[in-house]
Amino acid sequence: MRRMSGWIAGAALLGAGGAVVTRAQAPDRHVWTGVYTKEQAERGKTAYAENCAACHGETLAGIDVAPALVGPTFLNNWNNTSAGDLFARIQMTMPLNAPGSLGGRKVADIEAFMFEANGFPAGDLPLPPNAALMPNVRIVAQKPEPAKADGPCKCN
Repeated sequence: MRRMSGWIAGAALLGAGGAVVTRAQAPDRHVWTGVYTKEQAERGKTAYAENCAACHGETLAGIDVAPALVGPTFLNNWNNTSAGDLFARIQMTMPLNAPGSLGGRKVADIEAFMFEANGFPAGDLPLPPNAALMPNVRIVAQKPEPAKADGPCKCN
């Protein structure tokens, strides 16, 4: 009986470990699939005006040494990185006069506003307020072509 309960406990642990691996290997999403909500971008617009516009400009175009947060240069710099990487950069280094002072929700809202300003569509779920929860959300400068079917199945 003791041996049987050991097998059951081992199987339960193995199953739990498999769930963790499955979660860690979630499929990639990208900014063209709607990774923020319209409401989140609206909150982000307000937070941006309060915390970022003095250096990056009201239109996100950059001022003096503060880089643009919209347009080709921004998109080229962040292309094929994760939304989590951008989140971490904002949270750790901004605003310049008080780095690390912005909470997770505010950073996610500002990032959503930046995505909206760069023409990425809104979706049904907000960006999470933690970089660790978005490693599979990719920033992709060019909208990917829709996948094409190769025709009928050739399974034989």
